[in-house]
Amino acid sequence: MAELTAKHAPYRADHVGSILRTERLKQAREDRVAGAITAEQLREVEDEEIYAIVEKQKEAGLTAITDGEFRRAWWHLDFLEGLDGVEGYEAEHGYKFKGVETKPWLVRIIGELDFPEDHPFLEHFRYLKSIVGEDHVAKQTIPSPSMLYADHHFVSGVYEDRERFRKDLAAAYKKAVHAFYDAGCRYLQFDDVGWAILIPTEDDTEEQKQDKRNKQQWYKEIINEALSDRPDDLTVTMHICRGNFRSTWSMSGAYDPVAKTVFQEVEVDGLFLEYDDERSGSFEALQYVNRDDLKIVLGIVTSKTGELEDKEALKSRIREAEKYVPLEQLAISPQCGFASTEEGNVLSEEAQWAKLRHIKEVADEVWEES
Repeated sequence: MAELTAKHAPYRADHVGSILRTERLKQAREDRVAGAITAEQLREVEDEEIYAIVEKQKEAGLTAITDGEFRRAWWHLDFLEGLDGVEGYEAEHGYKFKGVETKPWLVRIIGELDFPEDHPFLEHFRYLKSIVGEDHVAKQTIPSPSMLYADHHFVSGVYEDRERFRKDLAAAYKKAVHAFYDAGCRYLQFDDVGWAILIPTEDDTEEQKQDKRNKQQWYKEIINEALSDRPDDLTVTMHICRGNFRSTWSMSGAYDPVAKTVFQEVEVDGLFLEYDDERSGSFEALQYVNRDDLKIVLGIVTSKTGELEDKEALKSRIREAEKYVPLEQLAISPQCGFASTEEGNVLSEEAQWAKLRHIKEVADEVWEES
């Protein structure tokens, strides 16, 4: 199965990773916070609910299977808190989205960065791998290293030398990549909203625009160094979106300002791109794809609402993207996960599974007709 993963992932019908938390899981997590159940009892519930959604992903026709991020509260903070030199803390404000704000929880850098051998996500992956089976591929999602680069993450007196920070961050992620591989992972995904943050706005000063251009190079260098000696049979993709919380968003703008760097210079095997509405711009940015070994996963199905997109409209959009990228390099997915945080987007579980089945049906029809 490792050979199949390296050759074909991301798949023609794929998904970003997170799944709406079930009511039983939500209740168990609340009970754990209240002290009504033990950590072991919560783990049992998580195991059982993950097993159930693994089977549902198979029933939907997916090849890549995730644990739905069921053991996390956030798509990124849980992983980052597990790194040496990082801690979570209660902040004055959370992340701001269109008309809503998250819980006030952030992370900060308090010491030298490293990836510990006992990072909890490794055990989480081993459980997923153990239940996926030989006919499917266990996919692990983690935040991109660039998600630890925001100014508010730095504590005074720690990593005043940003070049040393970049080297340590890349080294920590390189260890993470190999640790997941040793745990049996052959399909790893970096999730990243950082590239969307680097899209210039009309209000940016020239100094801010230059800072964003600099960060493009730094993000690229950190990611590429982290992946520089990855095994040949490990597929690594990157998902880029503009925020996803309770069916809202936080950023807008076409990919064009970052497209050359991301599409041509970041050494991943595939890109999951958000393309479910006009905030993402047109497919014209795909003209900068100049690698025939780069898969482009079109996020043309929204995870923010339960309404199913018209099949012919989706096929038309794939044909539009084909003007820039050959069909054999394309795939489709939701534009983001269904639950980037434990709160989840505003749609039903039934609608979520219908979306994933819909994507599989469209993909089968498009590539069978080609």
